[in-house]
Amino acid sequence: MLRSLLIGLSAGSRSMTPLAAVSEAAHGGHLAADNKAARLLAHPWVAAGSKALAAGELWGDKLPSAPDRIVPAGLAARVVTGGLAGAALAPRKWLILGAAIGAGAAVAAAYVTFGARMKAMRRFGQTSTGLVEDALTVGAAQLVTRALPRH
Repeated sequence: MLRSLLIGLSAGSRSMTPLAAVSEAAHGGHLAADNKAARLLAHPWVAAGSKALAAGELWGDKLPSAPDRIVPAGLAARVVTGGLAGAALAPRKWLILGAAIGAGAAVAAAYVTFGARMKAMRRFGQTSTGLVEDALTVGAAQLVTRALPRH
């Protein structure tokens, strides 16, 4: 369940990056085949689509027109992606709990990371703080998914 929590936390700053990392792990056979969420994320179209959406989000976040992550649509995206990624990383019998932990962690982290980003932006600007946040989010999602055994 720790992985569900950690992937949810990373969804707080970038909604699609953790989903793309978990989808790639599922596609590579690193998640249990008896987990319905993992089977969904393992589909080649889902793996490719989530990576494309994650890349677009990383790019779009640096634009001045990018919406705040704590607006309703941003929070909804984090609930969905954090929940789905959290469920995919949970044992099959704990799927619902993994989803709830991932979704809850994503929402909590969205507020924490939003506050930190706003402070950092005042000092360092939007692009540089966004790039640092990208690196931290991608790195965290990779750490959570890279150590998974092959199933």
